[in-house]
Formats: sequence, structure tokens, C-alpha cells
Amino acid sequence: MSITALMPRQPVSALNVALTAGGRFVLGAAPGERFDLVVFYRGLHCPICAKYLLELERLAPEFARRGVSIVAVSSDDAERAAAMAVKIKAAALPIGYGLSLASARQWGLYISASRGKTSLGIEEPALFSEPGVFLVRPDGTLYYGAVQSMPFARPAFQDLLAAIDFAIAHDYPARGEYAGPL
Repeated sequence: MSITALMPRQPVSALNVALTAGGRFVLGAAPGERFDLVVFYRGLHCPICAKYLLELERLAPEFARRGVSIVAVSSDDAERAAAMAVKIKAAALPIGYGLSLASARQWGLYISASRGKTSLGIEEPALFSEPGVFLVRPDGTLYYGAVQSMPFARPAFQDLLAAIDFAIAHDYPARGEYAGPL
């Protein structure tokens, strides 16, 4: 089976997930002034995800100052997502849950099968998506995307802030959009 690839400057897949704080995150319903930053994480079982989301929570005001709305999403159920929100003391970072694996695949995310308990002693779900980071323009088109097949080596949020600053200052276009013959 092939993995779907989103294309820069083209519409992204729909995203509509419940939030641990109540309500729903519906991509495009109330977009950020410049971008929506959608961070897909593996789930409560992943110690690297918790550390990564702690950093995003810490930098949330910096993203907001740049006109970037943020959300972190996993295929975890409500209970596990709420536990992650507590673990990272989520106040500024909305935590979405219940991402279907079909939707994860539409976003081009890799899917992994459980290998049992992690180093934290938490059971992995039978199937779950691997990480991905996306910047989506207010018009619903992809500006930036990165997916990983492993939990490590993710884009650093501080680097992403610098890239956003550059993109804004130079009106830098989305790249990687060519899909013609080679």
C-alpha cells in the first residue's frame, strides 16, 4: 500500500477531532492569521512525544505572536489524551484526540503496530500513527510538511519559529509543489 503525500500549495485533508478541553478542532473553521500548526504525535505511550509537546506548550506564546494557531493531535482515546494533557500541563496547547487511522494515512502519516509496553510501562495501542508536523495556510493549503517513520529526529520548534519569521519577512512561497514529468 502506498502512502499519500500532501502537496504544497494544494488543499490538505480534512481534520476534525475532539479536544481534551472540550469542543472540537476543525481545520479551517477558525484559522490562524498566518498559519495553523498541526502536530501529530504518537500518543501517551511515547516519552519522546511528551518531551516534544512540553516544548510546544512552552513556545505557544511565540507561535501566537506570529499569527500561528497550534494543535497537537493523536489517535489516542479521550482518557489517554487527557492523561497526556495533564502530563505536559497543557494550558496553551489544545490536545486533539480520536484521529482515525484512515485520516492519518490521508495526511501521509506512517502507521505502526504495537510492540507492547514502552519504556514508560504504557501499552502501545494496537495501531497508531507516527509523528508529523504541518503548517497550513488560512486558505487550507499546505505550506510545510514533515513526517517521520520513527519517534525521533523531529523538526525543532525553535527552528520552525525562525523559518516562520523568514517566510513572513520575505513572503517566501511554499516549496516542493512541482508534480510534473521528470
